[in-house]
Order: sequence, then C-alpha cells, then structure tokens
Amino acid sequence: MNCSIQGCPGHYEHRLIVHTVKRGETVLIFENVPAEVCDVCSDILLAPDIIRHLEKLIEQRAEPIKHAPVYAYA
Repeated sequence: MNCSIQGCPGHYEHRLIVHTVKRGETVLIFENVPAEVCDVCSDILLAPDIIRHLEKLIEQRAEPIKHAPVYAYA
C-alpha cells in the first residue's frame, strides 16, 4: 500500500514496533506491536484491532514484564 503522507513516495510494510502511550503521568511501552510502517518516512499505521487490544491491556493493568527508566529532556 502506498504511504498516506502527501508527497511521500514510500510504501507500507509490515513490522513489529515499540509503541509508547502516555496516560496522565504514566508512560506505557509495548514491544512487538504489529504495524504498517512506511519504508521512506516511517509513518506508522495501527489496525483498529491492534488498538483495541492495546486498550484492553491498559485496562487490565497487568504487571509489566520489564521496567524502564524515563528521562526528562531539559
């Protein structure tokens, strides 16, 4: 599929990405998220079922498998 960004000549390809969500002061990081990524500009598309699954995981508040430091750019 052609990239949806105006003027970008790229095409979307299936990749597994790291997706970050910020809810209030909480930062959530999801690894191995299936996505379509443009091979030129790196635009990312997430399918509706993937978004629903991520929202379900957030609602369940499961214990994370890893912890990561978060730094502020100042």
